[in-house]
Amino acid sequence: FSSSRFDIYRKVPKDLTQPTYTGAIISVCCCLFILFLFLSELTGFIATEIVNELYVDDPDKDSGGKIEVNLNISLPNLHCELVGLDIQDEMGRHEVGHIDNSMKIPLNNGDGCRFEGHFSINKVPGNFHVSTHSATAQPQNPDMTHVIHKLSFGDKLQVHNVHGAFNALEGADKLSSNPLASHDYILKIVPTVYEDMSGKQRYSYQYTVANKEYVAYSHTGRIIPAIWFRYDLSPITVKYTERRQPLYRFITSICAIIGGTFTVAGILDSCIFTASEAWKKIQLGKMQ
Repeated sequence: FSSSRFDIYRKVPKDLTQPTYTGAIISVCCCLFILFLFLSELTGFIATEIVNELYVDDPDKDSGGKIEVNLNISLPNLHCELVGLDIQDEMGRHEVGHIDNSMKIPLNNGDGCRFEGHFSINKVPGNFHVSTHSATAQPQNPDMTHVIHKLSFGDKLQVHNVHGAFNALEGADKLSSNPLASHDYILKIVPTVYEDMSGKQRYSYQYTVANKEYVAYSHTGRIIPAIWFRYDLSPITVKYTERRQPLYRFITSICAIIGGTFTVAGILDSCIFTASEAWKKIQLGKMQ
């Protein structure tokens, strides 16, 4: 009884093998091909993959039912003392002239104003609007032409591989609109979770937007114009998760590349060698 009979890698004596130029060419091509596939697999193994999924839930349960909002808007034809932020929602909140964490910066030698505000809203349908409602004396013809620099919700996500609508209204330009018109931006807010490789989660919100502008009237005359942001929340949450290919899958792929390439190359070389030998016999038969 010999343990050598269990050797599945049987050896062929060197004097029974024959090197060929064709085999050398195929071997070089085979090694180059394996190197190319190996580098491709290595790049994929090192790179981080981002997988997304959808589910119905409120992901940020520790927020106390609040969403942080960042607003940056310029009104080049309305004085800062007239500009104010009002917040309303279906939970009964009605706040006129919100001033916490907000700043007004004069523009155009004081003729205009840039409003920057950081505030929170409840996770229920509602609106916030920039208007002159909080001014002590209402102007005759307030000019609501504006440019929106930023409107975002929740944490800021700076991830190159995630292209979402986190600041969909950035650059919205209404400077050529009717100065007396009101503007309605209807937002559908989508909760978004980003989980990195360490398992840390960040909570942000994407949103879609539709808008219209109009001059509103009532039985008492023209209604004071405003810039309305009416929002509602989607029950669907989008989750992005960073993943990396497992090591065992990388090793399996490398083994498959090397084994498969050598097997296919061996079959190809064998076919070429057999055809070459047959052709030599045919030529030899013709000479005889």
